[in-house]
Amino acid sequence: MNGNLLQVQSVVIDETELTENEERDRHRLELRVEQAFYQAGAALQELRDRRLYRSTHHTFEQYCQDRFGYHRRHSYQLIDAAVVFENLCAIGAQKNSDTSGARILPTSERQCRPLTRLEPAQQVVAWQQAVESAGGKAPSGRAVKGIVERLKEKPRLHAADFCCTGDVFVLTKLEDSDRKYNGCPCVAVELKQFSVDVDVHDTTLTVKPENLKKVDSPDAYRQLPQILKRIRRLRQVDSLDRSVIYFLEGVGRQIYLTEVEDMLLSCLEKHYEIE
Repeated sequence: MNGNLLQVQSVVIDETELTENEERDRHRLELRVEQAFYQAGAALQELRDRRLYRSTHHTFEQYCQDRFGYHRRHSYQLIDAAVVFENLCAIGAQKNSDTSGARILPTSERQCRPLTRLEPAQQVVAWQQAVESAGGKAPSGRAVKGIVERLKEKPRLHAADFCCTGDVFVLTKLEDSDRKYNGCPCVAVELKQFSVDVDVHDTTLTVKPENLKKVDSPDAYRQLPQILKRIRRLRQVDSLDRSVIYFLEGVGRQIYLTEVEDMLLSCLEKHYEIE
């Protein structure tokens, strides 16, 4: 009996009924959803924010699926597109611009989709550039996406403006196979146009300036190049004991050596006859 009671309770919608005015508003907004993308997005936003779906559905997402056949992603894409459309209208009007970008507005959700990645003011700039690149006509969604990607690109740093040979850094934000070197100290050994070759404990990497976090320490500048040199000479020895490999990897992630670490490194150099 308790199980049946729980089952009944799970399907009962314990929400207040819509008022007559709310029912009328719901019908009006549902008709707008089936019209232009902006009207659809604005209507969906109001349906969601006022919870006008609550008399028949527990969630906005399920309501959109049952009523309009919209998956969650599409519903929110329309809402986001409507916000972008309103931003273009409002900010464009404030600027009182006579450019073609101010007169021509998006006609589809796909044109607005890339703009959602930008701040409102940037949305206007990107849209105007897209319109201009399309010869004063409404641009395609792909064209808008290209403009947005260019605007979001970070300016490339010239290596020579960022550092000098011999500078000491800690590696950060490396990806893919180089991720294992994140947190490792390194020394700049060659500057290229937009990248830097750096020595780490077991190899030389080519990285971008944004992957380098500078170490401001005179002791590090003095000690680290010599530490890496000692470690790399030991790693060139054939048939290193596995415990030695583990030790070298550990000290290779340190900017300084403790007294014990320096003593152990010296013992290994003596054992393997490294001058």
